[in-house]
Amino acid sequence: MQLVDARDGRVRVLVDGAPPTRPADLADALVDPLRALGRPVSRVHADDFLRPASVRFEHGRHDPDAYLEDRLDAGALGREVLDPFTSLGRYLPTLWDAVADRSTRAAFVDVPERAVLVLDGSLLLGRWLDADLTVHLTVRPSTLARRTAAEDRWTLPAFARYDEETLPTQVADVVVHADDPRHPALEAFR
Repeated sequence: MQLVDARDGRVRVLVDGAPPTRPADLADALVDPLRALGRPVSRVHADDFLRPASVRFEHGRHDPDAYLEDRLDAGALGREVLDPFTSLGRYLPTLWDAVADRSTRAAFVDVPERAVLVLDGSLLLGRWLDADLTVHLTVRPSTLARRTAAEDRWTLPAFARYDEETLPTQVADVVVHADDPRHPALEAFR
């Protein structure tokens, strides 16, 4: 919390991790402590910025490379959320309803000067997303395989490639080892 509170102006925090690490839970857990410090908090989920199904599933519904490369609309996250949050004091809370496969038609939300945006999602690092603080939740590959639902195991090669190519444990500001969700361990703090 002190890393965020020590910064002037609006701050963007990105919480990254594979779905079994539950990055949304950590992002949600940051809200009350930040508010207790007097910082207004905005929450955004990267899954509300997915690309249309025609793009996400162009190579099939179970293509790990497409899951890594084509699923998230990183450009929209930068253009509609992260950049205007700091420069204009506003952001778009959602863009795309993946279930209905249509725009959410959300309106921009205005934020005060000392607001903190907490964005959670998977496969977020290495996409040129501007953030002031990045947190990566990591687990061993065997733990990820064990905790991934059977119907989602086709995504495991995407996470292996992400770890190999993006090196999230080396580029994140904070790395939390979450093999045991009851006892997460701070692995790196840069």
